[in-house]
Amino acid sequence: MGKKYKRVMLKISGEALAGNAGFGLDFDTISAIAKTISTCVREGYEIALVVGGGNFWRGRSGKKMDRTRADHMGMLATVINALALQDSLQSENVDTRVQTGIEMRQIAEPYIRGRADRHLEKGRVVIFGCGTGNPYFSTDTAAALRAAEIGAEIILLAKKVDGVYDKDPHTYPDAVKYNKLRYIDVLNQGLGVMDSTATSLCMDNNIPIRVFGLEDPENILRAMRGEDIGTIVE
Repeated sequence: MGKKYKRVMLKISGEALAGNAGFGLDFDTISAIAKTISTCVREGYEIALVVGGGNFWRGRSGKKMDRTRADHMGMLATVINALALQDSLQSENVDTRVQTGIEMRQIAEPYIRGRADRHLEKGRVVIFGCGTGNPYFSTDTAAALRAAEIGAEIILLAKKVDGVYDKDPHTYPDAVKYNKLRYIDVLNQGLGVMDSTATSLCMDNNIPIRVFGLEDPENILRAMRGEDIGTIVE
């Protein structure tokens, strides 16, 4: 099958980077992801990445904490993940830049859209850390926002589940998987694809979302090639 997309936003959850450990970083998993992304770069895809931080911290973890402070801690967690991915990609000889929504110049570039665009044109992978740089917005929303800004043709949502189901497949064995959904169905049924802000942003900007499982990192390449895996939301 030929290439279907040129510029792609890949969103990887923090939990996916923890592998089976459930917490922290599993470097075998990260290395396997980096190898697949390396293949995608060699095939000519322009790849931007947003990574979550749930393997270290979730904004909801500190129940009695100030929400803004808790979200800032979550943003810092995404930077740890971004640097780990960058390191793995560089070891696969993939030129990679990390850009963050909160300035930390000794560690990464500040997010500048024009510069990100130029990196992608030159075949570099750009990893966006710190979400949008604002509290109350998830990394899903960051993926939707950055995808719109850089003109990504699709958001590839790599999760621990192999698509979108009508209920949690880990809890309910009779859960039914959807192959295709409309944005409005996701919003109306409260399906856990992305949060409502991110879904609305994709709907308003007509950015399709493909949700697929990361248990086999090669799925990233299949999704980039436009193969019919997981669930497509459009």
